[in-house]
Amino acid sequence: MSPFDSPCFGLDEIRRREFLALATLMVSAARARGETNHNTLLLLSSDEARSIQEAIRAKDQRFTGDVSELRSLADEALDKGPWSVTFSRPKGIDVPPHEYYSEGPYWWPDPKNPNGPYIRKDGERNPGRFDGNHHDIGAMSSSLLSLGLGAYFLGDDRYAAHARKILSTWFLDSATRMNPNLEYGQAVRGINTGRGTGLIDTVSLIHATQGIMLLEQAGKLDDPLKTGLRQWFSEFLHWMTTSEKGLDEKKSGNNHATWWTAQVAAYATFVNDTVAQKTAWNHYRTVLVPGQIQPDGSCPREEGRTQSLSYSTFNLDAFSVLCRIAELNGVDLWKFHTPQGIGVDRALAYVTPYVERPDTWKKQQVSSFAKNGIIFPAWAGLGLGSADLMRVYRTLPRSKSPWVLFADLTVLAH
Repeated sequence: MSPFDSPCFGLDEIRRREFLALATLMVSAARARGETNHNTLLLLSSDEARSIQEAIRAKDQRFTGDVSELRSLADEALDKGPWSVTFSRPKGIDVPPHEYYSEGPYWWPDPKNPNGPYIRKDGERNPGRFDGNHHDIGAMSSSLLSLGLGAYFLGDDRYAAHARKILSTWFLDSATRMNPNLEYGQAVRGINTGRGTGLIDTVSLIHATQGIMLLEQAGKLDDPLKTGLRQWFSEFLHWMTTSEKGLDEKKSGNNHATWWTAQVAAYATFVNDTVAQKTAWNHYRTVLVPGQIQPDGSCPREEGRTQSLSYSTFNLDAFSVLCRIAELNGVDLWKFHTPQGIGVDRALAYVTPYVERPDTWKKQQVSSFAKNGIIFPAWAGLGLGSADLMRVYRTLPRSKSPWVLFADLTVLAH
């Protein structure tokens, strides 16, 4: 039996519903393994959320600029979507309609063998690849975060109503839902139909999950929608942690493994799967830190890339998201050190000066280094109580995005 013939992937509606009933029991069992942590809204504590909300309602001038940007982002999101993997399909490639599909960005036709397998050019993105589903999952997730922030902090029901439509279309409606797996992620023509590497495409679902949790906190999701979303993420989390491709990504040894772990932590927190959370914390301690970070704080797998500074900071963003989620669940990964004294603090100390002065970075960086979307100094500055990291964060240029705005709001709460 193909994995796509199983009820896990929703191709047969009756069997899918049977699986969803089973998933409900799985979620209930996960919750039974530990009390719900009411202190966390994923990357934001309940106290921080209330503090920001009260400051905005009181028209605290510190938040004036961010409130204006938040309203602008949320208003823009009202005019976008909904999205679905079924709306954009690759031409000439046999992929079931509800399966997410993408192609590896650095793979190109071989000029010596145009009809043969693609070849890799690290750091050079192929503009002719199929990128429809990847674009849409990013746009969907970003919009959900904007709408969740707007619904919770601005109290505007228009944002919640549109968010519910987006959620139902992407995750739940039988005609448009994405099946909860990435069997066809980052395929390479002539070589494979999908790779574990594809899981880097779903990092943006962390943003979506953050938006969902804010919508829930605002009381804007009904029980059937909440249950359906938790079932979807439970199934996806199960696929991530048991499938061949999911486990390949877990073992990848670079930023992909760090983001795999951050995703597991995020989705496990959302569905309250304490076993999967512990898997993430343990993977950080036993594999990520000792396997990636050198005594001087460098991460050789990132520095070996053609965009080495970009990948080094991308990896630290993943470490910081993971540590922040753990912190709000009562687990301190920020101060973890191996017996050799290696911890994420060394990697932060190593990379941060180059974020301030990219011109001093001597390793390969074939494209311009963008610092306006980096968020690790915010989470790490808070988690480690580092005034220097907070100073660096406050001096960085900021892009107009809900992810960056979310980090800014969190920093302002302190």
